[in-house]
Amino acid sequence: MSSTTASGDGTPSLHFDTPTLDRELAALLHSISEHGGYAYVSMAALAAGGDIRAAEAACEMAWEQLHSGPWHSVLPVWRDAYSMACLHVARHHYGNGEFREALRVLDLGIIMGGTLLRKDLDSAVAKVSEQARRTVRVSELGDSGHRFVDRDFNMAEVLQLLPIKSLSSTLVVKKSALSLDKFLKDHYLSRSPVIIRDCMAHWPASAKWNDEDYLLRVAGDRTVPVEIFLSWQGCWKLFSSIHEIPSNTHKVGKNYLCAEWKQELITFSEFIQRIKSGACSLGGPTYLAQHPLFDQINELRKDIFIPDYCFAGGGELRSLNAWFGPAGTVTPLHHDPHHNILAQVVGKKYIRLYSSSLSEELSPHSGTMLSNSSQVDLDDVDERKFPKVQELEFVDCILEEGEMLYIPPKWWHYVRSLTTSFSVSFWWSEGDNSDAS
Repeated sequence: MSSTTASGDGTPSLHFDTPTLDRELAALLHSISEHGGYAYVSMAALAAGGDIRAAEAACEMAWEQLHSGPWHSVLPVWRDAYSMACLHVARHHYGNGEFREALRVLDLGIIMGGTLLRKDLDSAVAKVSEQARRTVRVSELGDSGHRFVDRDFNMAEVLQLLPIKSLSSTLVVKKSALSLDKFLKDHYLSRSPVIIRDCMAHWPASAKWNDEDYLLRVAGDRTVPVEIFLSWQGCWKLFSSIHEIPSNTHKVGKNYLCAEWKQELITFSEFIQRIKSGACSLGGPTYLAQHPLFDQINELRKDIFIPDYCFAGGGELRSLNAWFGPAGTVTPLHHDPHHNILAQVVGKKYIRLYSSSLSEELSPHSGTMLSNSSQVDLDDVDERKFPKVQELEFVDCILEEGEMLYIPPKWWHYVRSLTTSFSVSFWWSEGDNSDAS
């Protein structure tokens, strides 16, 4: 809970509780000591007593451990140590009324930290956010009523940007208010893509997410990880990588696959500003891609609902991710291991799909890391290396606001944002008793 207490001189100060940290502190410090973190333990003890310099030092020590090698090799105890230090630092800022800085530090603890103290972090975020919203000025929220997408695009111009043969053959079938039974029989079991219309009107997101003021109000001060394209030629490497790497393993500012891509931590308000202005960092567009945003920002999670279709076959939801970005962002040809519903909340996307039976013809990369990604660049097909690719059958579509696209497991798909676009993907696994072939 959050409370207001009196400091030594009688001045009111804000405070949030950390029940999990209080309960687990001794065991966590002991575990850190066993892994050589003696200096950290000393600083953490001082930080618990309110020493901000010690708290910041502990934060730096844990941060260095998080970046000491590949993310998967980082000991979980150091992730929890980082979360603990973030709580100490954030508590200091909160007590001083520095709400934005407190939120920034708490978000770092959520994004980069471990799971042990997640409830404390989430509770603290809720309390700090509540106080921050009480103090925000209307002038800080941007132009009233500003919409991200408020006009249609020129179809002739769009076709010039799309891969050859786009929208010229078989389109993905569209069905309105598809029943769960029909979805199961006609699409889930047969592994057949379908666009489902008239199924998102009840989502609060349908009315709210195209409103800049709303997003700034509920998420503007939150820190999120974004991808930066340093060159358009490097886009395929980025998106091939993010479909293989767990969405919570952010390697901020560190590129381990290609020189044309990096990740950056920025506030959501700065991200929105980049979308509005067309501005970018280091020469490329900014994309919030495959991030569990809804685990981090509960207000946005309340704006969407898990489609009933995601429970077809008796499986369970595996991931729920956000895809927010400007026009022109591209997810090159790849496939995913799970059933997938891509819900288009704001804007439009072009999507092309190839059957899983064409995997060999689409020339996947060798090796584990990129095996789900095609070597074929649909935006610039090398016909000498892939002479038959242009003859392969595919289905495609323009996914409109308020529509959901079902993508069966292992179906190859290419995606291009035609406007500023906010999408949500729902991955779910195969049920044990599924009759899907």
